[in-house]
Amino acid sequence: MNRRLLLSSIAFAAAGGALWWNRDWLPARGLLNPCLGPRLPEGIAAHPAVARALEDLDLAQVWDGHVHLVGTGDGNPEDVWVNPALDSPWHPLELIQKRLYMNASCVSDRQQADDAYVQRLRSLLEPYPGLRLLLLAFDYNYDESGRRRPDLSTFYISNGYAQAVAESHPRFEWICSVHPYREDALEALQWAADHGARAVKWLPPAMGMDPSSPRCDPFYQAMRRLNLPLLTHGGHELAAQGGGHQAFGNPLLLRQALEQGVRVIVAHCASLGSLIDLPGHAEAGAASSNFQAFMRLMREPAYEELLFGDISAITQVNRAPEALRPLLLAEDIHHRLLNGSDYPLTGILPLFSRSQLRRLGLLDADTAAVVFEIQKYNPLLFDLVLKRNLSWQGHRFPRQVFETADFFQRISPPEG
Repeated sequence: MNRRLLLSSIAFAAAGGALWWNRDWLPARGLLNPCLGPRLPEGIAAHPAVARALEDLDLAQVWDGHVHLVGTGDGNPEDVWVNPALDSPWHPLELIQKRLYMNASCVSDRQQADDAYVQRLRSLLEPYPGLRLLLLAFDYNYDESGRRRPDLSTFYISNGYAQAVAESHPRFEWICSVHPYREDALEALQWAADHGARAVKWLPPAMGMDPSSPRCDPFYQAMRRLNLPLLTHGGHELAAQGGGHQAFGNPLLLRQALEQGVRVIVAHCASLGSLIDLPGHAEAGAASSNFQAFMRLMREPAYEELLFGDISAITQVNRAPEALRPLLLAEDIHHRLLNGSDYPLTGILPLFSRSQLRRLGLLDADTAAVVFEIQKYNPLLFDLVLKRNLSWQGHRFPRQVFETADFFQRISPPEG
């Protein structure tokens, strides 16, 4: 056994042991997605849980607002780049992470990964006419001097690549990603707006921007002028590491953008991690978690038309216990929740636990069994059907949470 294989085996064994210790993380269905789809078997497709999820939805209005574009750069490394650490046996956790992403995407080492990933997305859409995907570009980490830092970046998807992929299919849209510390940030933002970007994607803990920094003000002013919303990660970040700035996920730091009239979508409703205050920004008050801080912001009247929550990933095992029941009960903010899948993470089997959701009282046994079978065939549909079937004390997410086209099509500049 060579050294690389040995280290990989050790890493997988360690991960398996950790998963077994926390049994909710280990699905009885196995660790790897068998990629059976995308069409469902008749017995699953005809199940009431699927019908219940789709029957009153206008699929032409259902835009999945959080779909990652990933690849290996085998097409053009200037457009798609992955940190070499994700292929290094000296970084076993990152190596496992990449393998799980590829498996969730049903892409193998024997394929041209960039093209295969996009082709898989197209195939997942075929059975469901109308449904659209918003594909995410993803910028590099930049330091405070405006210098690009690949060494602190996990991966990169260029705006040009995201725009070209979106243009290749009538049911693809795209979201740009521009770091506000870049010297060319305003020019890059204008280019993206001119080429059909529907929003701007940030992941502050990984990309290294402080959303409350005055350095972001010119960028916020340009976003407001262009009426581009900001889709920004809230809370702790685990999937894309390297930046080491967990405090930048504090949702309270987003006041800077909100006060300048930018529409802000907090990804995952900031549903992970304890609140970390930065020096000079102590404002935690009664909130002890990022999710609590997000909920408090959502109920501030001044932000009624500016602040929104993205419910991508909230059904994952590490987010569901704190976030799901409060969000289902919070009917006063349902009109400001927007669905996204966080694909390809929806295809990673261990990130979701049907026993956990049953124990939380959110799914009955029969529905849970069928919904979790869908994950093996079509992870995009799995996300939609799962969330549409969640129920707590008679409360469900209404159809408007999923019919988000109007939000992303609102491109005319605001008045004032």
